[in-house]
Amino acid sequence: MTSEKFIDCERKQFKKMLNFRLSHTFLKIGIAIVVASIIGMFVRAFALDGDTETLKELFKKTLLIGMLIMSVSKDKEEDEMTNALRAQSYSIAFIVGVLYALIMPYVEFGVSNVVNNGGENFKDLGDFQVLLFMLMIQLLFYHNLKRYR
Repeated sequence: MTSEKFIDCERKQFKKMLNFRLSHTFLKIGIAIVVASIIGMFVRAFALDGDTETLKELFKKTLLIGMLIMSVSKDKEEDEMTNALRAQSYSIAFIVGVLYALIMPYVEFGVSNVVNNGGENFKDLGDFQVLLFMLMIQLLFYHNLKRYR
């Protein structure tokens, strides 16, 4: 295999990965998963007693999966403009997510020390909080960019 054929094959695989989208019906499935996860979180918090940490983690993971399904599902009318807007929303979500992950621990540290009169330890953000924030930013920016195009 020549190097040009190898590069062409790799380019095709890369483009196939970049253009991966689920069908439009998965958007409704993702919304249903997100709503079910949020309802489950409220039920767990207010109605269930005892040790429900595994249930809490399960609902957090299903919420992320539902939002990811919403993020990668196609629109009814998919064209180059929607692909560009989707790529733009992913880049905005990445930049804002990195800034959030860098700044927010210091904000929480400062606020908790003011409220609790000092003595608070510095806490780092968890992966769930950063991923949830980035997916929410991506979905919000994508739908806003699509609305105002």
